[in-house]
Amino acid sequence: MTTPHTPHTTVSSTGLPENVAGALSYVLGPITGILFLVLEKNSPFVRFHAAQSVAVSVVMIVLSIILSVLGAVLAVIPILGWLIGLALTLVVGLGSFVLWILLMLRAYQGSEWELPGVGAQARRLARQVPEVR
Repeated sequence: MTTPHTPHTTVSSTGLPENVAGALSYVLGPITGILFLVLEKNSPFVRFHAAQSVAVSVVMIVLSIILSVLGAVLAVIPILGWLIGLALTLVVGLGSFVLWILLMLRAYQGSEWELPGVGAQARRLARQVPEVR
């Protein structure tokens, strides 16, 4: 689901335009996602992208671990097992890279592109505004 937003005119509490902060929240995956989730106090747009960055990163890390284990199991099968493991790793790696670029691009364009599965969780997490002291 894509929600249009006009972030180019609004500055987040980080001092960056919302679209830039939203895109930057994906750059280093969970690191920048958590950073922007903690630092951003006002912008639901930035908080959503930061939360989605964390959620997508966790899913990708778990998927990477599963692929590593599967690759080790498939390595027992001569040649074919190694090729299947390599193909799976390349497909998931390329897919992850394309998704990463698309998420940054959509955030920069001002769109709240909610990914199936993790998007709803990210939206709930983004609504939990930290206390300002």
